[in-house]
Amino acid sequence: MNEIPKNESQTVEFKSSYNDEVIVSLCAFSNSIGGSVYVGINDDGNVKGITVGKENIANWINDIRNKTIPKIIPDVEIIETDDKTVAVFKIIEYPIKPVSFKGRYYKRVKNSNQLLTVTEVVNMNLQSLNSSWDAYPDTLHTLDDISLEKVQKCIEIMREIGLTITDTPLSFLFKFNLLREERPTNAAYLMFKNTHSNITTIELGRFQDNITIKDSARTQSDIISQVDEVMEFVKKHINLEVIITGKAQNTQKWQYPLEAIREIILNMVLHRDYRSPSDSIVKVFNHKIEFYNPGRLPDTISIEDLLSNNYKSTPRNKAVADFFKNMGIIEKYGAGIQRIIDYFKNENRTVPEFRNISDGFMVTVFDSFVGNITKKANITENITENITENDTENDTENDTKNDTENDTENDTKNDTKNDTKNDTKNNTKNQKLILKVIKKNPYITSNELSEIIGIIPVNIRVNISKMKENGIIERVGGKKGGYWIIKSKK
Repeated sequence: MNEIPKNESQTVEFKSSYNDEVIVSLCAFSNSIGGSVYVGINDDGNVKGITVGKENIANWINDIRNKTIPKIIPDVEIIETDDKTVAVFKIIEYPIKPVSFKGRYYKRVKNSNQLLTVTEVVNMNLQSLNSSWDAYPDTLHTLDDISLEKVQKCIEIMREIGLTITDTPLSFLFKFNLLREERPTNAAYLMFKNTHSNITTIELGRFQDNITIKDSARTQSDIISQVDEVMEFVKKHINLEVIITGKAQNTQKWQYPLEAIREIILNMVLHRDYRSPSDSIVKVFNHKIEFYNPGRLPDTISIEDLLSNNYKSTPRNKAVADFFKNMGIIEKYGAGIQRIIDYFKNENRTVPEFRNISDGFMVTVFDSFVGNITKKANITENITENITENDTENDTENDTKNDTENDTENDTKNDTKNDTKNDTKNNTKNQKLILKVIKKNPYITSNELSEIIGIIPVNIRVNISKMKENGIIERVGGKKGGYWIIKSKK
């Protein structure tokens, strides 16, 4: 006797009797990884049993075959348990998907059947044919919408990396299957279109907070150009730290690993669902960047699979991915996410956050280090340690001197003198801190200096004003994009 599962699951469904819901489950299993429907068992796993005759089995099989497209025929097994009869309908994953029941398409998600969306139906069919949407002819555009100059540039790039290509731009498109039925494919239009269009819109924004926008831009160009355009916008709005090394040339360090940022942008372009009406969006904040892209992860890949690199990559736009690989823009499929994670780990930074959101996928990167220790905190710790050690000695000398004076001068005079000395000493100490921080990051703002040094922004501005008056520092440029120059070591 075969053992009956105790619970429903990804591959097991219970039905108390035979009805159309049995066929729905078989369709969902066919569109997933296969499964079995146990007829004669209630949803709670209690065996109810059914009455089965030879005609019943034949009628059930014919009913299933007649109500499904493509027609599916399950294996039927009759088992006995506790003097009760259960019919088991077994179906394997169907090679050509999706299978429909009365014009509706279903998928299996955990222990339930769910209707497929129109996009999922199309994707499932393309994947079963080992193809993708971008490989099909673009019915809305013609060769007149393609820039042959852009095609020629790609030919030249491919020659530079060692490929032998003697084709003209037009024959090149035919050779790489980017022209079909005398029309450009969707991939060809995305990569070589000669005008801007909203199918590739990426909205770009620099945000002060969740609602305050400091700068915005939009790109609607071809997707090859967009990689650099988005990259330049991000670089424009993140910090570049100048590290004083004492050598002839200082070291520059960006707020985020640029290799990882570029990899994220490439993934956006490659895996975007260009049939979605939604736009891709990049939001740059003070200490994080959000990258949103239409198109969720496939149901077969979880976030945990993504982080553990335990998945098989299937590019949503295979024709684009193949062409990017030929151009040397990407190295291989399925390694992008792991490279992004490794770039951040190699700098001891917080690993980016990956999640499905709405009808798309979002990656959020942070400028913090592992353990939530920010770069600014490290700077502060080192600066404070050095300054405190020096100032402790000075304080001791000043205190001793002051005590001697207090013995010979009246209280009013002492109070005035001590207040003046303390104010000068505090200003000097804060200004030393400000100088140290500016040396490490000339692009730092007054508010960020306030957080690091631990005094209110007004006092930061007072100290900076004094330092500018004394010719110690100078501001080049405005609040946005400006930086500090240290003029003197006073």
